Amino acid sequence: MVSLVATHSYKCFDGTVRFYRHPSSACNSEMKFAVYQPPQVASQLVPVLYFLSGLTCTEENFITKAGAQQFAAQYGIMLVVPDTSPRKTGIPGEEDDWDFGSGAGFYVDATEAPWNAHYKMYHYVTEELPALIAKHFPANPDRQGIFGHSMGGHGALVCALRNPDRYRSVSAFAPIAAPMQSPWGQKAFTNYLGSDRESWKAYDASELVIQRPFHDTILIDQGMADSFLEKQLMPDVFEQACAAAGQSLQLRRQDGYDHSYYFISSFMADHLRHHAERLC
Repeated sequence: MVSLVATHSYKCFDGTVRFYRHPSSACNSEMKFAVYQPPQVASQLVPVLYFLSGLTCTEENFITKAGAQQFAAQYGIMLVVPDTSPRKTGIPGEEDDWDFGSGAGFYVDATEAPWNAHYKMYHYVTEELPALIAKHFPANPDRQGIFGHSMGGHGALVCALRNPDRYRSVSAFAPIAAPMQSPWGQKAFTNYLGSDRESWKAYDASELVIQRPFHDTILIDQGMADSFLEKQLMPDVFEQACAAAGQSLQLRRQDGYDHSYYFISSFMADHLRHHAERLC
């Protein structure tokens, strides 16, 4: 029996934001997540939309900064926002770097010691957390979507491409779209997955989409004033891979926008509409 503990709760657009913690079998540690339940849960099961956050974020950043609840309330969509990694596992060096370890799980299942004892974020996001949501919340597990930002945009694309039967919709804000070519991705993959680059392809959207295109249009917004654009994010690489695979992609290049939640909140209405058209 999973011990799910609600830590704090807030009324929001006639729905409720609540924060939870629970022991995770996937990560062998306590994990946290946030849930927005729209007002429609009073009378029916609702679709569920997962948001995966970026480097250094927790379960709180998106739910407090992105302005998504007003649109989730409008469409009757539940929002679920997990933390970005296990915390305080005791692994030496876990908190030494801002772009690796704590706050930087990269949504992979680590195979290298000592990280493989706890850092199983792919399994947590695609298996354990959805099972928990289906059991404890009025969510319709047959109507799931996923989106994310930066590292979380990478995670959303990978989760959807690897599990097209589970997700009806996917979108991303400024994703790390070709992590095998990105310094952030190379650092994370080397430490979590080892030196065999062939194994990295399972977590690179630009590699995955060639082999298994998604069944619907992928929406991506990218700020053109993003300081990480050319070195870390590489949407052009993903765009070329989608073209080669025949993948329907709507890549919107937004002039003047950076990598922040100001950017994310500016286009949140479009992303929630994209998902609502497929989930509701």
